[in-house]
Amino acid sequence: MAVKLGVNIDHVATVREARKTVEPEPIAAAVLAELGGADGITIHLRADRRHIKDRDLRLLRQVVKTRLNLEMAATEGMIKIALEVKPHQVTLVPEKPNEVTTEGGLDVEGNLEHIAQAVERLKRGGITVSIFVDPDPVQVKAAKEAGADFIEIHTGLYADATTEEERKAEYKKIVEAAQLAQNLGLRVNAGHGLNYRNVQPIASIPGIEELNIGHSIVARAVLVGMERAVREMKELLK
Repeated sequence: MAVKLGVNIDHVATVREARKTVEPEPIAAAVLAELGGADGITIHLRADRRHIKDRDLRLLRQVVKTRLNLEMAATEGMIKIALEVKPHQVTLVPEKPNEVTTEGGLDVEGNLEHIAQAVERLKRGGITVSIFVDPDPVQVKAAKEAGADFIEIHTGLYADATTEEERKAEYKKIVEAAQLAQNLGLRVNAGHGLNYRNVQPIASIPGIEELNIGHSIVARAVLVGMERAVREMKELLK
């Protein structure tokens, strides 16, 4: 069965916020992504609201017909928002104020009690919970201990590898992390830095259910349109 595609539309909002205006509209982008075959829509509501805004989250929860995945930090404010809006899934991610994009997986092992409490509250609210982790056995095991339903394996180092040797080494870590997670009873997604050139090896890893891809699809959509950009990625996932 083909791996599912979650389309992250954050950077549609990034373009809007570059001019502090009302277009392009992330809600329209989500509709077009679904028409193109997206299996889900992903957004990251950051503390600084640099791209996605609270109104986007609330409108998307009403409009998205597939599944809305909310990436967020495990803070009290974000947990309250999630429990009020009730996206289909929350993915807990690390967040630094001045980072350009998420720089790595969440340190679950080092913050286990806090993250486990967040997971419990979200699951009690009827929300599926995923944790974004590096392909590190320690973090995968900690995600299981924290009570997550899914992990999302950080593929950034694989995507950024500059040599074939480095790429193969990072790929091996992802394969092993996916296998370990499944052995522990966790479901597995993956994402970060994936594009039309490097996605197929990741999509072929046994047990990975969904890939979350944003920047590459939005960048292509600027040139060819969102529906076509999503369809082309979906074809690669087959």
